[in-house]
Amino acid sequence: MRYLVDTNVLLRLLQRNDPNYSTIRQAVRILTARGDELCCAPQNVVEFWNVCTRPSTSRGGFGLTLAETDRRVRLIERIFTILEETPAVYPEWRRLVVDNSVSGVQVHDARIVSMMNIHGRQQRIFNSKSMNSVWMNTLREPAHHRPRLNKKHD
Repeated sequence: MRYLVDTNVLLRLLQRNDPNYSTIRQAVRILTARGDELCCAPQNVVEFWNVCTRPSTSRGGFGLTLAETDRRVRLIERIFTILEETPAVYPEWRRLVVDNSVSGVQVHDARIVSMMNIHGRQQRIFNSKSMNSVWMNTLREPAHHRPRLNKKHD
């Protein structure tokens, strides 16, 4: 099985002092040992870079140097498959946000869902705090099974 790993997992996997570090590290080891493929979208790496290089005095920032952040991103690139941003991603994202009345911060989550849809329905979000997994799975259902989402998120 292929898993699309959320930015929260990437951040906690490389932050030894995070309370979830051991659990996430063990989960990654188990999944890779059994032959599962762990993937992330380029957007996840961009978000990771943002948090790592944001000053530690700012909300959620790690305050790492560019060199340290680059070292961590190279490690991510060795462990995880980085999905290609194909030209098909944008129209799929556009369809998702229009068909499901998506607004606010959820538009970023819809972009991740569009990557999942383009790269194959077998992918799943793995341990996400920022995304509503039910909402994400609903967006991934075939159109004739997908209920219309009327909630607006900000």
